[in-house]
Amino acid sequence: MTDGSKPAPELDEETIAFAQRVFQHARAGQVEELGDLLRMGLPPNLRNEKGDSLLMLASYHGHAETVQILLQYGADPELANDRGQTPLAGAAFKGDMASVESLLEGGANVNGRGDGGKTPLMIAAMFNRLEIVEILLARGADVEARDAGGLTAQALASAMGAVDTAELLARSSQS
Repeated sequence: MTDGSKPAPELDEETIAFAQRVFQHARAGQVEELGDLLRMGLPPNLRNEKGDSLLMLASYHGHAETVQILLQYGADPELANDRGQTPLAGAAFKGDMASVESLLEGGANVNGRGDGGKTPLMIAAMFNRLEIVEILLARGADVEARDAGGLTAQALASAMGAVDTAELLARSSQS
């Protein structure tokens, strides 16, 4: 390697199987199993081959209790995956209010930006997640923020046919 870094060590089948179980615990919301591993020193920001952290998987799959324990052990709520998606944006996309609230309580940036400059508010608005848009606004989400294409959450919601969130955002930007 010309950059001076060492090649990644080859992993044996047992190590690979263990890693797969760890990520499955996060994906399935197996909080007790994951909690035991975290107490034994498992790194809370462990990431898979797609860059998804344990927190991203728990958030995306709607496991708020797992989100909470990962945050307690120091998981980074702003750690984006290889596609630039943050755990808060993942939870907003899936419409999981409990995970959204846990992430916000755990320090997630309400105006954090993912790939393309989209905020969690934009993601929630695009998929007509009315309750999530409301909580993000209540927590200080910037209704006037624009993505890399210059569009606001309201414009994105309108373009996606998300009538409820587009109307709510129109009212919010007028106040």
